[in-house]
Amino acid sequence: MVTLRALVLSPVARFLLCTVLLAQLGCGTPGAAVAPSAPAPATPPLRLTIAGTNDWHGWAQPHQAPARDGSLVDEGGLALYASVLKQLRAETDGRLLVLDAGDVFQGTLVSNLSEGAVMVDAFNSLGVAAVAVGNHEFDYGPVGPAVVATAPGEDPLGALKARVAQAQFPFLAANIVDASTGALPAWLRGTALRTVGGVQVGIIGLITVDTPTSTNPLNVAGLRFLPLAPVAKASAERLRAQGADVVVVVAHAGGRCDDVKDPHQLKGCNAGEEIFAMLEQLPPGTVDAVVAGHTHRAVGHFVNGTPVIETSALGRSFGLISLELDPATRRPLAAATRIEAEVALCERVVEGTTRCDANALARGKPLVQASFHGQPLHPDAAMQQRLAPALAAVAEAQAMPLGINVPVTLHRNGNGESPLGSATADALRRMEDADVGLLNAGGFRADLAAGLLTYGHLYETFPFDNAVATLKLTSAELRALLAAILAHGRVPQQSGLKLAVGACPGGLKVMEVSLSDGTALQDGHLYRVVLPDYLARGGDGLTAFMGALPAERRDLGERRPQNLRDALAADLSRRGQPLVAPPSGRTQMVQGKAARCSL
Repeated sequence: MVTLRALVLSPVARFLLCTVLLAQLGCGTPGAAVAPSAPAPATPPLRLTIAGTNDWHGWAQPHQAPARDGSLVDEGGLALYASVLKQLRAETDGRLLVLDAGDVFQGTLVSNLSEGAVMVDAFNSLGVAAVAVGNHEFDYGPVGPAVVATAPGEDPLGALKARVAQAQFPFLAANIVDASTGALPAWLRGTALRTVGGVQVGIIGLITVDTPTSTNPLNVAGLRFLPLAPVAKASAERLRAQGADVVVVVAHAGGRCDDVKDPHQLKGCNAGEEIFAMLEQLPPGTVDAVVAGHTHRAVGHFVNGTPVIETSALGRSFGLISLELDPATRRPLAAATRIEAEVALCERVVEGTTRCDANALARGKPLVQASFHGQPLHPDAAMQQRLAPALAAVAEAQAMPLGINVPVTLHRNGNGESPLGSATADALRRMEDADVGLLNAGGFRADLAAGLLTYGHLYETFPFDNAVATLKLTSAELRALLAAILAHGRVPQQSGLKLAVGACPGGLKVMEVSLSDGTALQDGHLYRVVLPDYLARGGDGLTAFMGALPAERRDLGERRPQNLRDALAADLSRRGQPLVAPPSGRTQMVQGKAARCSL
């Protein structure tokens, strides 16, 4: 009979048995200590990448600028961005969130002819997750050529609602409410919840509170625009309660910074800008990232601990935020967050740079192949094919010559008198035989290049379908109108006046005003002023002034057969004279004590 003692194994047998049963028995050699098992590797953080754009303004196609050798260099456009997104999806294994901060449509012929449908179709193809409603999304008014509702039953939001219905992504604006009910309009969403690679992402849409003064006020008369911070806080709390691991704001409200070299350096940023002010009002951690827009200025900074990106607009660039998330809590690891700001969209770049804009090309250096994250960047063929019919449809209209020459490029200036503003205000005043011509600097969306003027060039400069409006004003009312424009921080592009503007501590102020020949304004005389109906309806802060003006002295041009741009094109073509800038000096900026700011 075999006893238990007889079952004691020899060292060799023990080794063989342990080799077979090591995992179960934890065997070791006689007299040897058992080695501790290695610790399980730590679970790596989850990376969520956010790609952000803003203010495309219809620039589906690339911008073009000449190189020193005469060739045209493409910058921006949807086809290059489509290639970037394909690469990012491969890099991130699909954990990519694509957002846009609004003003998608208005600005180019290719977009405006379809009231933005071309852009929404492209965004559907790009896999955009959400878009903030921008102020210029309201510009088209009802469906069709009219930019405001004039016939019974016309919906002033008809064109925007059509784009919302077309989109496979939500248009978001949590701070828009119906003026009569105080509730979010039925056609609009405020927030969205998306699952991105296993991460629950809450998205809050916001829009600038200045929207009623930066689109046609008639189209948004039934809406109210609430302050950003309280709405963002309440929306974030709701999304967290619904299970959001990460909360991202996509806002058509932006900031201004001098450069984006150091994301932690806010010294060159204007803390008073709308998106910065919002973040300073929110408790840290309320939101985890912001994609901003509206100001057309590059931002790539941490504001109150929150990463914020914004591009300089018009489809020339994009920004990235990479959030590293704790695998257990799904909260961002702040020290690991990375920002790539103002990444240029170029197939070829100036050697030694990452840029292909006109200023970079002017250096005359050779062009080399551009890359993104180490891979050569080329336009996406599928997106080019998708856009081809729309681009072909407008090519004929764009190339239509107007029969006049622009001897020297006419440039814009948003902060004062400009060659483009003066030349076109002169043309508008002459066309209407008016005393004064006024244009808002924000209405100019491109310089007029030297050469033969085509309808396409004029369209890019004046993309908005404004009507030709006229006012009859007393001398006191004319001064008050100029003061109201200046109080909004704008310098009018004007014809018919000599104007001195004081840069005062409280803002811009009218110092002196007379007719262009030096004649003083006469009391008791009514001056005829021609201007876009955008201003005549109260845009750019003129709501109170226009509301106080007697209705019989304000003609909004609703019955005119042509909009301002087309009427101007026809008049320039009929006259056949070169479009040149007049001598400068009609609007003088006065600084310091000479401004007499206390008067």
